[in-house]
Amino acid sequence: MESVLTIAAPEQTRERATALPWYVVAMAIGATSVVVGVLWDISWHKTIGRDTFWTPAHMAIYLGGLIGGFGGGWLALKTTFGGDAATRDAAVRFWGFRAPLGAWLTIWGAIAMLTSAPFDDWWHNAYGLDVEILSPPHTVLAMGIIAIVIGALLLALAEQNRSPSRRTAFAYCYVAGMLVASIAILASEYTTTNRHHSSIFYGVVCGAFPLLLVGAARASKLRWPATSAAAVYTGIYVAMILILPLFPAEPLLGPIYTPVDSMVPPFFPMLLIVPAFFIDVLLRRLGTERPWRSALVLAPVFFATFLVAQWHFAELLLSPAADNFFFAGGRSWAYFHRPGAWQTRFWGEISVRGLGFAAFLALLSTRLGLGWGAWMARVRR
Repeated sequence: MESVLTIAAPEQTRERATALPWYVVAMAIGATSVVVGVLWDISWHKTIGRDTFWTPAHMAIYLGGLIGGFGGGWLALKTTFGGDAATRDAAVRFWGFRAPLGAWLTIWGAIAMLTSAPFDDWWHNAYGLDVEILSPPHTVLAMGIIAIVIGALLLALAEQNRSPSRRTAFAYCYVAGMLVASIAILASEYTTTNRHHSSIFYGVVCGAFPLLLVGAARASKLRWPATSAAAVYTGIYVAMILILPLFPAEPLLGPIYTPVDSMVPPFFPMLLIVPAFFIDVLLRRLGTERPWRSALVLAPVFFATFLVAQWHFAELLLSPAADNFFFAGGRSWAYFHRPGAWQTRFWGEISVRGLGFAAFLALLSTRLGLGWGAWMARVRR
């Protein structure tokens, strides 16, 4: 019995050492609540219209903000007044208080999100429905959301760097996936399936997502970090596609051009998981000692693999074969969209010049991602 206890004790100590702190779990839940709430809110607008501020989707968004704000505030108070000297020295000082960098970001994000709430309510009462995603109040809200998610990312990252384990590494990659999903939502006006044969679509994707995926992979301790982050992004979108239509709903505003009897799902997510897989494979081979050399390899691979995969996949998504519960197909159109042949056609133009510019953006985004990831690999507070 004594030998068993002697052997078990180090295992229990190691398990406690690698367990996720509650605030990392809470911040990950808060980031998830925000992303789910935003996708839900977009569906609400496309299905019902805007009937009241107190919709469940809005509550999910602001719940995520409150979790981030209160969690960050608790960390600031605990670190300032209850932490030991080493903990306080490792924290970031602001207005006499000390807290991890991620906590300060979540606090700021929560303030921005809560500030945007009455502003958004007034905006809708004054001007009606938004014609664009990034209206002034939504821009403030988006800044708060990104701050909440990046703050959660930095808290998970610092924990991974201080106590490397599969749990801490997965928590970091999970929140990185939520960041990818957040940016995908902000870019959704340019990434609708019908734009997947246009230069502007590939320019937006190549300008934004190599930074996120390469940066996440550069700082992670997992074997497949970029693939994991892309899988989280894909999973949250697919889950919303499958779950939202289960709830009956009908429009409350007119005119109604498309009959709707359940919540409208989002468009199917982009195949970012394809270039993410190649990023993971190549980063292990290239190393990180020569970032420009790595960027000159990673960027063309990201551009080429995504272009080939998404180009052909988009043709499937606009075909009758996608009209099912999984791919959503034509079910993603809002009640205020007038049905027509335009819904199954590609919009915009594709050109060699446009694709060349997208490839150039991929190079810049990849190089920035490597630099951002190198900085994140050193984050301890």
